[in-house]
Amino acid sequence: MKPAVFLDRDGTICEQMGYINHASRLVILPGVPEAIRVLNEKGFYVIVVSNQSGVARGYFPESLVQDINKIMVQSVLRQGGRIDAVYYCPHHPHGIVKKYAKRCECRKPDIGLINQALKRFPIDMGGSWVVGDTCSDLEMARNAGLKGVLVKTGYGLGELQYVMPGRQVKPDYVAHDLLDAARYITSRYP
Repeated sequence: MKPAVFLDRDGTICEQMGYINHASRLVILPGVPEAIRVLNEKGFYVIVVSNQSGVARGYFPESLVQDINKIMVQSVLRQGGRIDAVYYCPHHPHGIVKKYAKRCECRKPDIGLINQALKRFPIDMGGSWVVGDTCSDLEMARNAGLKGVLVKTGYGLGELQYVMPGRQVKPDYVAHDLLDAARYITSRYP
C-alpha cells in the first residue's frame, strides 16, 4: 500500500476556463509536470478526480472529457510526470441530458471517485491528500478523512477570500500552485 494524492483537474492541473469544451482549450499550468514528478518520486499514486457536469448540461459529449483527459495524461508524461488514473463525474442533478441528469455518489464533494480508485489501487488512506482549487475539493477530502490543500490557481484565490470564510471546511495548507502543494506534501514524509 502507498498513499495517493487526489488532484482536481480544472484550475489545479490546467487553466480554469469554466468548461473546457474543445481540446484546443486545454492548457496545462506551469510547474504541473514537475509537481506530479515530485509526487511520483516520493512514491505517491497521482490520481485525478474531477466533476465534469458539462456532459449532463449538454455542453459537450462525454467522449470529449475522455479525449481531454488522454491529452492531459500524455502531456504530463512527455514532461516526465505520471498520472496513475483519472476519474470524473459527468452527472448533475439539474442536467438536461437524461442519461446524466441525476444525483450520484461520484460528484464532489461526495467520495465516489475516491472509492473507484480504492477498488483499483492499494491506497494508504492515512497518508493520502486531496489538492484542488475549490471548497468542494476540501469537503471531499474531509468526507474521505483525508488532508486537503487549496491551491491559489483557478478559483482558489476567490474561494479563499470570498467563499471559505462562510464554510466550515478549512485547508490543511494553502499553496501558491500545484508545485508548492507537492513540495509541502512530500516534505511531510521522510
